[in-house]
Amino acid sequence: MFYLVEKEELPLNNLHALLNRHSGLLGLSGYAADMRDLITEAQNGDRRCQQAIDVFCYRIKQYIGSYTAVMNGCDAILFTAGIGENAALVRKKAVSELDYLGIELDDARNEAVTRGKIEKISTDASKTDIYVIPTNEELVIAIDTAKIAQAASQSPWI
Repeated sequence: MFYLVEKEELPLNNLHALLNRHSGLLGLSGYAADMRDLITEAQNGDRRCQQAIDVFCYRIKQYIGSYTAVMNGCDAILFTAGIGENAALVRKKAVSELDYLGIELDDARNEAVTRGKIEKISTDASKTDIYVIPTNEELVIAIDTAKIAQAASQSPWI
């Protein structure tokens, strides 16, 4: 980053845009930042979109391995939010080849996830349960807003 600012004389607002709008999945794929679009294009043979998905899933797998090592095990893996709830391919690639840790995905369950339901997608023999958990972002925002409003009404500065 310092090189870009100093040597290339990239203004900070351009560096901000580069890092927050043009990097990550978009930077890797050269196509899109939306996983749905990347999966579609990868299925149509786009190599860069496939590589972007692979890197994304590899990073998830790295975190699973790191946290499992630090915590000396893992009881459950949860997939949530847009990608976690809707991308069976990402879930499969993210936990692939982790059976030595006792993490086993049931491919049929993974593919049959019903939107909006809590679903177990690990095998019955898996030492680590794997779930898809629906996100209710509106509820979380409402709860947080209520907490902030209540805290504000109790503030000694008001």
